[in-house]
This record gives sequence, C-alpha cells and structure tokens, in this order.
Amino acid sequence: MDPHTPTHPDGTPIRVLVVDDAPMLSELLAMAAKSEGWEPHTAGDGQEGLKAVREVRPDVVVLDVMMPGVDGIEMVTRLRTQGNQVPVLFLTAKDDVSDRIAGLSAGGDDYVTKPFSLEEVIVRLRGMIRRHVLTTGPADPVMVVGDLALNEETYEVSRAGAPIELTATEFSLLRYLMENPRTVLSKSQILDRVWEYDFGGRASVVELYISYLRKKIDVLGPPMIHTFRGVGYSIRAADE
Repeated sequence: MDPHTPTHPDGTPIRVLVVDDAPMLSELLAMAAKSEGWEPHTAGDGQEGLKAVREVRPDVVVLDVMMPGVDGIEMVTRLRTQGNQVPVLFLTAKDDVSDRIAGLSAGGDDYVTKPFSLEEVIVRLRGMIRRHVLTTGPADPVMVVGDLALNEETYEVSRAGAPIELTATEFSLLRYLMENPRTVLSKSQILDRVWEYDFGGRASVVELYISYLRKKIDVLGPPMIHTFRGVGYSIRAADE
C-alpha cells in the first residue's frame, strides 16, 4: 500500500462497498477503489447490500438508485432508520432530478449522474472519506453557538439539551456554519468546504440541506440559521 494512502488509525484500509446490479460496473468501481489502496466489497442489490453493511461495516457506500427488489432509496432509508449513518454516494440517472432529490432526502450524502467517469467517483469518495472517516477533532471537540452544541468526537448535536440526529452531510454543514458564527457564507464557499468540489449548476443542494437543518434545529427554538438573499447563510445565537 502507498504510505501516503489514508488508513484507519490501526493501519487497516478504508472499506468501500459498491452496491449495483450491473456486475461489470461494480467490478470497475471495485478496481478503481482498490487502485486507491482501499478495500473494495460488492453487492448485487439492496438486500445483499444491507447484509454486506452488517458484515463488512464499510466506511463509505457507492449505491445505485435503480435496482430490482430493494432499490437504493429503500436501502439507505433502512440504514438511516436503523441509526446507521455510513456516508452514501448515489449513482443516479443522468436527467432524473426526482432520483437525486429522493436520494438526498432519504439520507444520501452525495450523488453522481450516469454516465460518469471513474475519476469523478474517486474524487467524490476521497472527499467523503476526508470529511466523514478521517476527520480528527480539535483539542476541545465541543463547539457552542447560543444553546446549540456540537461534539465532533461523539457526533452528538443538541439544542437546549434536546438531542438532534443528523446525517453525515448535515453534520458537516452544521459544523462549518458553527466554525464561522455570525459569518455569512456563500453557496460556493459551502460547496467548496462541505462537498469539496464544484457542483456546477447544482448549488441548489445547499438550499436543500439548509432546509433540512432548519427543520431539525430551528423547530426547537427561535431561528438560528439565517438566509441573506443573494449572499449566503449564517448561524448565530437566537438572542443576537
């Protein structure tokens, strides 16, 4: 293994699970993951994928939306219902916006549209691994803005003592906002930091995830997440 390849603290490789009913595509993605020094695993449908998640405990999942039986949407919905927050990269149809929205709404963290290049998938996976698998917390892992608290070590978020459950991407977005309290962050800044690549014309994903956070945070008290039209978003204590 390349000594510069990121691994777990114990030296074991990053585990990537590919779930797709097209064997050739699964094999290509597995080979690409292996070339990165990761440990690839494959499954042919959502049912097999759920079993593989239990057995392999992957660090990240590449998941096709359209599969017979248990499809990608149902699989990630079941995982999130079970409390499993493994980062998920969806593979979606090129022009099917409904698939992309459904995937993100179900708890997916990112997506690529078919046809795609292996390089694009690897770039997305690298970003997800850096954000959700290899992130190390600061000396004090707890960030506080007003009555909102986020613990980077335990992955716990609460407001006024009430626990808040977030997906991996929601957590990353909230962390970035809380790292910059009262600062208005543009969509491009958020995309660059949270998703770590250019979404191009898909900056609306930021609006989608901001709405998710509001439904989970602002419902517990006075609004903390604010929109500055034409500029961006900011988080601040309710009394500021």
